[in-house]
Amino acid sequence: MLNNPVFSWEKIKKSGKPVLIYGMGNGADKVIDELNRLDIPVLGVTASDAFVRGQQFRGFTVRKLSEFEGDFIIAVAFASSIPDVMEHIFSLSEKYKLLVPCVPVVGNEIINRDFVKKYKDRLEAAYALFDDGSQRIFEGCLEFMLGGELETLKAVTTEKDEVFNKILKLTPDEHYLDLGAYRGDTVDELLRYSGGTYGSIIAVEPDRRTFKKLCEHIDGMPDVVPVQKAIYSFSGTANFNSAAGRQSAIGENGSQIETVTVDELCDGREITYIKMDVEGAEIDAINGARQTLSEKKPKLNIALYHKFTDIFEIPLLIHSINPDYKFHIRRHPYIPCWDLNLYCV
Repeated sequence: MLNNPVFSWEKIKKSGKPVLIYGMGNGADKVIDELNRLDIPVLGVTASDAFVRGQQFRGFTVRKLSEFEGDFIIAVAFASSIPDVMEHIFSLSEKYKLLVPCVPVVGNEIINRDFVKKYKDRLEAAYALFDDGSQRIFEGCLEFMLGGELETLKAVTTEKDEVFNKILKLTPDEHYLDLGAYRGDTVDELLRYSGGTYGSIIAVEPDRRTFKKLCEHIDGMPDVVPVQKAIYSFSGTANFNSAAGRQSAIGENGSQIETVTVDELCDGREITYIKMDVEGAEIDAINGARQTLSEKKPKLNIALYHKFTDIFEIPLLIHSINPDYKFHIRRHPYIPCWDLNLYCV
């Protein structure tokens, strides 16, 4: 699959150059923590000019890129799917040595040489589940996550039209379970690709404030049931941290929220299509969907990018539940390797 990959952290270490962090927030924290662990000097922190206001981040005053001089490596440490922002990052890669050292959205397991050794067999087993086109994307995404080169990312990027028109092929009477419905954007996505009609929709969103926006968005739509619970491996209660906005998730901290399984939601209902983007709880959600996946075999659209292990653990788990599924992987425009999804039919 991958022969002698070159790892972003090793490239940075070997260069002997200091690193300029581009971005602030959780991702930048994780990049700086790993650089510190590897004894790689951090030159400073920068951001797009419009966001630079002399603020402090990790002991550095955030400055414009034009204010930094000398020989350094830019480490992109934020995420965006905004076309103008992505174009700007690609343009910077033509002027500077720029890498995107990948850190997980959820958890702290870094993808590096030890990661590849540890999970080699699992990676190869998951890779074997895909057809040739998906294997190319699987390998390219893994190469990017290891090496951090933007050109690698560009080569494995596809638009969503291809997935919905050629793989999922949504019909006008889909019975849709939207897990992580947010403010209704993926309800709109369903309508866009199903011709504007559907059989029924269950839209699940755990965050209280976001759920209110969701309800406003779907108000007046027939046969749509909003559910304010967290999807998990069991029905009961769990801690839920809503401080992260769109990345709000079940975790060790937070307030109590009701949880529900896919199997419970689908009991006695027809379900033909499930979208699952539940901020790192995908494995738990799938474990709570065993009966549904085994007996009803709905089309699946599942996020693979929250944890680095998701790229192999999720397809292997689904295959163990229902080996009749055909597996496809696609990655849509985003920096870094987000919006990487598993599609099963």
